[in-house]
Amino acid sequence: MNKILLVEDDFNLGDILKDQLEMNGYDVKLLRVPAQTVETLQAEKFDLVILDKLLSGTDGTEVCNMIRETEGVSQTPILMMSGFDGAQEVCISAGANNFIAKPFSVDDFLQSIEATINKKEA
Repeated sequence: MNKILLVEDDFNLGDILKDQLEMNGYDVKLLRVPAQTVETLQAEKFDLVILDKLLSGTDGTEVCNMIRETEGVSQTPILMMSGFDGAQEVCISAGANNFIAKPFSVDDFLQSIEATINKKEA
């Protein structure tokens, strides 16, 4: 079972995504405080980080950069998501392995997760 760190501070969306992922066989930890992302990655092993670009108090690309600059967790695959035009290029440039535009279907979301995890294993 793949373990996912979901970094989403929108209360309802975080719960919905966590529930969908768990129903599809993933072990999910929902983190609502983006500043704790690197610390959480250092404390536990995750197969994937799902990171929203728009987070309260910070930009998800800053969190992505922090992950990429932290020894021991820098190779963790990251799937970023956003509803903003042009966000894909910004997120990939920040170090995300993959990107999904909001709004998205559950099937597209699950396919993006698998594609991102499989890139790591390839």
